[in-house]
Amino acid sequence: MKTVTRSTCCYCGVGCGVLIEAEDGRITGVQGDPEHPANFGRLCSKGMALADSARSQTGRMLQPALRTRRDEPRHTVSWPDALDTVAQRFADVIATHGPDAVAFYVSGQLLTEDYYVFNKLAKGLIGTNNIDTNSRLCMSSAVTAYKMALGADGPPTCYEDLEHAQTVLFAGSNMAWAHPVLFRRLEAAKAANPAIRWIVVDPRRTDTAAMADLHLAIEPGTDVALFNGMLHHLIWEGAIDRAYIDAHTAGFAELKARVREFTPHVAAGLCGIAERDLLQAAEWFGTSPASLSLYCMGLNQSSHGTDKNLALINLHLATRQIGRPGAGPFSLTGQPNAMGGREVGGMATMLAAHRDIGNAAHREEVARLWGLDDVARLSANPGLPAVDMFDALRAGTIKAIWIACTNPVHSMPDIAKVREALDQAEFVVVQDAFMQTDTVPYADVLLPAATWGEKAGTVTNSERRITRVRAAVAPAGDAQPDWWIANEVARRIAQRLSREPQMFGFDSAEAVFDEHRALTAGRDLDIGGLSYALLDAAGPQQWPFPAGAVAGAARRYTDGQFATADGRARFHPTQYLPVADEVNARFPFRLTTGRLRDQWHGMSRTGRVATLFSHAPEPALTMHPGDAARRGLADGDLVHVKSRRGALVLPLQISDDVQSGAVFAAMHWNGQFVASGGINETTLAAVDPHSKQPELKHAAVRVERAELPWRMIAARRGDALALQAALQPLLKECAYASVTLDADDLLILRAAHTGAPQGWLERVHAALVMPAGEDTLEYRDARRGLDRRAVWRDNVLDGFALAGDTGNGAALLAKLRDAKPWSGPRFAAFAALRIEPAARERVVCSCMQVKESRINEAIANGAGVPELKATLGCGTVCGSCVPELKRLVETAAVEG
Repeated sequence: MKTVTRSTCCYCGVGCGVLIEAEDGRITGVQGDPEHPANFGRLCSKGMALADSARSQTGRMLQPALRTRRDEPRHTVSWPDALDTVAQRFADVIATHGPDAVAFYVSGQLLTEDYYVFNKLAKGLIGTNNIDTNSRLCMSSAVTAYKMALGADGPPTCYEDLEHAQTVLFAGSNMAWAHPVLFRRLEAAKAANPAIRWIVVDPRRTDTAAMADLHLAIEPGTDVALFNGMLHHLIWEGAIDRAYIDAHTAGFAELKARVREFTPHVAAGLCGIAERDLLQAAEWFGTSPASLSLYCMGLNQSSHGTDKNLALINLHLATRQIGRPGAGPFSLTGQPNAMGGREVGGMATMLAAHRDIGNAAHREEVARLWGLDDVARLSANPGLPAVDMFDALRAGTIKAIWIACTNPVHSMPDIAKVREALDQAEFVVVQDAFMQTDTVPYADVLLPAATWGEKAGTVTNSERRITRVRAAVAPAGDAQPDWWIANEVARRIAQRLSREPQMFGFDSAEAVFDEHRALTAGRDLDIGGLSYALLDAAGPQQWPFPAGAVAGAARRYTDGQFATADGRARFHPTQYLPVADEVNARFPFRLTTGRLRDQWHGMSRTGRVATLFSHAPEPALTMHPGDAARRGLADGDLVHVKSRRGALVLPLQISDDVQSGAVFAAMHWNGQFVASGGINETTLAAVDPHSKQPELKHAAVRVERAELPWRMIAARRGDALALQAALQPLLKECAYASVTLDADDLLILRAAHTGAPQGWLERVHAALVMPAGEDTLEYRDARRGLDRRAVWRDNVLDGFALAGDTGNGAALLAKLRDAKPWSGPRFAAFAALRIEPAARERVVCSCMQVKESRINEAIANGAGVPELKATLGCGTVCGSCVPELKRLVETAAVEG
């Protein structure tokens, strides 16, 4: 029987509502929920493909497993055995070394109820604050700045402000790719009112920057200088709101003294932009009826991220661009429930319901509400945030770690040290829905978790809106909800440590939510008036929503009263400081990192969908044409990218979207798809002193040609996910290797090395199921280093592997994609085929699979964006490709 379940998307912090279609226990389709106030039925390319990501159980973690020794393979066990093992090992470490010898590293992809139980387990039962989250890597600088300036965590804005804003400042956010559903709303507002101004602050010319009225292509890391220079000009021109400053803020005199030195001329020089552009940005922002800033990782992922956030908030406070429609500093959340995790105190530096660890009264409140026999068990010492946590694990101070729903061996900076830390650990638990992550190999115990579409609870999106997540199908295999796993282990630890077993009597996600909301009563995020029943009846709601309320608060601080002791917002003088990793003659390039349009984080979910590879099939390092020419490099060349910490090999992509002296690489690729751990082989672990967020956005690198004469290309039809899993262990044996899902039943492997790795080709043939036989053609020439193999099924080319000379690879790949009966002798497969196809065309529209060549042909015949939509269908489904369509049309007009 077909069912439709209303739920929430599991990707970014927009929090889109979805309708999940299921039949016979399997998810068959996903549509946007037209009634959800976050998206009104819209979805991006990733959300549109959610059903495809859930279709196969290949690669899912389906049963608990453990190993008793590191040199032994894991074996499957029952849930009681796995839970007892985790509880006993943690209890033993706690008894021997104390509560701070264990740690929990969790995720902004967990539901609020999952987060709550983990937080209570760590801080309430065990008595350690060593629980942190991958939200530390993306949101903690924004959180810290909100608290320092406004008194409390949480954006003061809402999504309706996207329509009301008259000036929009994008800072360090390629919103067109990272938050495309919200970007559609901005596009619609600007189309209705062309007088709206867009200012984009970004070192790269992204799709967002290409659509801006003013693009400030600043030097990486100079945001503080820019914002201070803008404020200097506004003060000088009398464009600040002095009455508001006097009535509702504190610290302006000190701020004014600090920004005095940041004249527009000086600030523009630091930023590497024209002074007139800085002045224009300041005037548009300060004099606008409503200025909204939208910012993300470009501000947060910095060793001075808190200062960058504060400098921007200073602009809002000084010009009274806050607390009213269309105005305010709006931090865009990267993960679906980073906000919910902070609400329950699921980070090392906070307590439940926005309470402070260092506040004795707050600790007493939480201890009482949790029913602790000993208040002192709630530690007064902040726990170790992410980078420090893995450093302590590496040093042996932390003995055991439980990692849930995240992949630190890919996402943390300087990942070589993270690998060392997990190798050093006495006991590692990995709780996940997927087996194919770079962290899973380090696990002593694997705990299979239910994933999106299989679990229920709540999440909170970027505008403080709480939405129900509902299960459409039963969990795969023996997987269980994350909250249930943590709860069962907690009950067992409580028994072993002779502590309060009643703390973990939860029998449902709703019971967890009810306890969580009770802890928020009277707090700034009070949700005492919410319940599952109300959310089911009335739909998603924003907080605060206290008992007796009929609706949540869309905007905060509308009355000028802030969440500080005296009700005044705080200005914080900020000093510009350079990036942590110095560029010099040895490391002359500024590397920046960021997102792709159709992939998400570590690709454990989007990497299961072939269509999401069509826009960017392989990783790449983007370099300015002039820099490439000076080094004799061409598009597609393999290059070494080296920092002071590590190195990797990437194909080169030449584009003037990056400035000379800068290079760019996407964050998503990891050891499941390439020969390295990804770009975080090169990033550094320098952290912001206030937020402890690392500087993942910038590193100093050098780029050199990779002399790898031995090349290989292979492609095979079959279960692409199963083929990828079989090949993955082999990738690291080559200097460069990449795996691409070309279709659900077609995988492509590319590799390069100094010479053929010993026995590697034989293992590749085995992984790709290409045995010798009558339907297999083989050719070897050891003297020339050639090895070729092709397989047929029912006289249709079914796969091939070319090593040594890959010149015929593109032609064979075209034959493989066509899937037509082979004509002529089969040995011609290794001769020069008559067709000379170009490299695979890039697909611009993932939803309709519209290639760039078709779009350019239509543009050459006079088509604009409306005509492209009407004739080709591109941009008509999710709309994520619309910014790129506009760029192609505008580029053609300029070149024409």
